[in-house]
Amino acid sequence: MSKRICSAIPAMQLAPRRPLIEASLAAAQLSDAVFTLLTPETALRAADLADQRRLAGTPQSPLAGLPISVKDLVDVAGHTTLAGSRVLRDAPVAKADAPVVQRLRAAGAAIIGKTNMTEFAFSGLGINPHYGTPANPADLQIARIPGGSSSGAAVSVASGMCVAALASDTGGSIRIPAALCGLVGFKPTKHRVPTTGVVPLSTTLDTLGAITRTVQDAILLDSLLADSALTVRELPLAGLRLAVPGTLMFDDIDPHVAASFTAALTKLSQAGAQIIEIELTLLKDYLPLSIFSGAEAYAWHHDLITTRAAEYDPRVAQRILLGADLSAENYAALHVTRAAWIAAITPEIALYDALIMPTTPIVAPPMAPLIASDDAYFHANRLVLRNNAAINMLDGCAITLPIHSPGSLPVGLMVAGTHMQDAHILGVARAIEGCLGNLSA
Repeated sequence: MSKRICSAIPAMQLAPRRPLIEASLAAAQLSDAVFTLLTPETALRAADLADQRRLAGTPQSPLAGLPISVKDLVDVAGHTTLAGSRVLRDAPVAKADAPVVQRLRAAGAAIIGKTNMTEFAFSGLGINPHYGTPANPADLQIARIPGGSSSGAAVSVASGMCVAALASDTGGSIRIPAALCGLVGFKPTKHRVPTTGVVPLSTTLDTLGAITRTVQDAILLDSLLADSALTVRELPLAGLRLAVPGTLMFDDIDPHVAASFTAALTKLSQAGAQIIEIELTLLKDYLPLSIFSGAEAYAWHHDLITTRAAEYDPRVAQRILLGADLSAENYAALHVTRAAWIAAITPEIALYDALIMPTTPIVAPPMAPLIASDDAYFHANRLVLRNNAAINMLDGCAITLPIHSPGSLPVGLMVAGTHMQDAHILGVARAIEGCLGNLSA
């Protein structure tokens, strides 16, 4: 898209809703591989209702009548939940909206459709051989990956078709595409947002949240999606203790990412934040636990992948099958090891207001080489997942903010904390955004 339709939510408050939704739907129809389903009738009804209430002076949610997309692993009543797959095309339609969709509708959101994704959410790149891969809007010359698994979700926001996108995050699937597309993406503490009505990847790690343009928009979406709204206090940046972990998070870093991160740290320090470099060597101990996703995915897919493996993306099938040999005893031991790791690392992180690090150590790579080569695909996938997946394993919360210079490829800064520190992390992120500015608003 050459013209952005939607901006940050506060900027849309006075706009008539029907023309806005008509423009969003028209753009979505013309987009390539962003949506797997459009729902114009219900979206336009929500827009008309919001317009009627606005003209009548009836109070309503700031989201009323604004375009939202839903990742296609979340149930929307009357439609088949594909989860980016061919193997689910003959599955029954969803009988009811997932609770998170119900909550968006209750706030008056105009859900314009369901977005494309990596098959079964099992990759951080966003490549889908069944329904195509939406190109990253940040580069109009070279087709680059959008990031995944919430590929269409991020592109729907970055291209201006939606003000926000509902997405999932098991090892970074909100934060990776948000960072690579120059957006804000918030992964809350897992149990705060219900995952009922969602095709699972890892029942231990799956989280639902939103991709937005600003931290304030992320706070608004979280207040609608979560079981209870947070109280996010205004925090002065001066005096905040921001820890930069040296272990693992900067390995194989791209020069542009490194330069953007260093420039951001300089600005934050000049504004009075305390930037503290720490080792946090326990971070590397999360890597052996990463088999959770494969083991739990295999348990869910066992019957399907046994009888219909040829219909899967071969790279996704390969990752799922890695979980086939994990015994029940070893699976139970994984949970014990994870709990011990969380107990050991949490006190170290609690000494600081937040951890900050590059969301991904690389910028969005060109798509073609990753499609052509398994080696290139899995190498890039490991890199984009690495920093993000540590926070899922921690059962923590994290948000990514854009920090690249205007006109350059997007780079994300991740602000992360431990279990149930969501309100504080959002407050820290809002203070950081106030210092660094926001490229996506």
